[in-house]
Amino acid sequence: MRDPYQVLGLAKTAGAAEIKSAFRKLAKKYHPDQSKEPKAKERFAEIGSAYEILGDEKKRAAFDRGEIDAEGKPRAPQFEGFGAAPRGAGASDFRNFNFDFGPEFSPGRGGGSIDPEILNEMFGGRAPGRGGRGPQRGEDLPAAVTVPLAMAAGGGSVRVTLPTGKSLDVDVPPGIEDGKQIRLRGQGAPGARSGPAGDVIITVHYAPHPLFKVEGRDLRLDFPITLYEAVLGAKVRLPTLDGAVEMAIPAGTSSGRVLRLRGKGLPAAGELGQGDLLATLRIALPPGEDEGLRALMREWRDQKPYDPRSGMA
Repeated sequence: MRDPYQVLGLAKTAGAAEIKSAFRKLAKKYHPDQSKEPKAKERFAEIGSAYEILGDEKKRAAFDRGEIDAEGKPRAPQFEGFGAAPRGAGASDFRNFNFDFGPEFSPGRGGGSIDPEILNEMFGGRAPGRGGRGPQRGEDLPAAVTVPLAMAAGGGSVRVTLPTGKSLDVDVPPGIEDGKQIRLRGQGAPGARSGPAGDVIITVHYAPHPLFKVEGRDLRLDFPITLYEAVLGAKVRLPTLDGAVEMAIPAGTSSGRVLRLRGKGLPAAGELGQGDLLATLRIALPPGEDEGLRALMREWRDQKPYDPRSGMA
């Protein structure tokens, strides 16, 4: 048996999370029922044995102190002059030493101390090639789908092609968050030896919207208005995900002012409350050159000058 650190490709300073991660990666790579690597079964057994030691805090400490070997078997203690000492009152005999590393440790047992949560996740609760060849659950498969913002808000159905090649309609719940996952049970990889199929886990993303930007549950909109609407005030039609609504623009509105339409963002979902629509007003000048407007502005500049930047410097 090789040094367990070498088997898992780890330094002796590796933390528990690094050890678990290395075991997961290698165990999946050399899974005897799936791997095409040469001597996969032997490598899988070696990986499992290495993790039995390094994945257990007590056994790892005992190995690091030299009290057990790479197979988990106790080592005889080494003392200076041990072999030449007479069997008298002051002599030592290693056969009288008792090595006890806890009731969970049985040298050479194989697979007994591997985290059952890891085995259940990767192999349906049983390590292949160890203790039987019963049914095994298939692996979960990842997938992703991009949905229109209106569907994310109101819910709907979208056609998804699964990693298995199968296509089906998936229900999108109203108000689903960007990055949220939908689990399709039994649609993943088939199980081994009549075991149940795994699941498909679909990550939902929002498609970019031509008007709205998403900020949490709120929606932001840059909304253009005319110069005379900004000066005189007006009632305008503002788009929302539910259709256009009427909004009042106060007289004397400056460009950049934000108006909030409560409840017009993304709907409530779970513990998330309903969002608002935040419309940022942008004054837009008419297209092309307008000599009348230019003349009016020159008159304003000469007769009613003002400095909106007076407090900046």
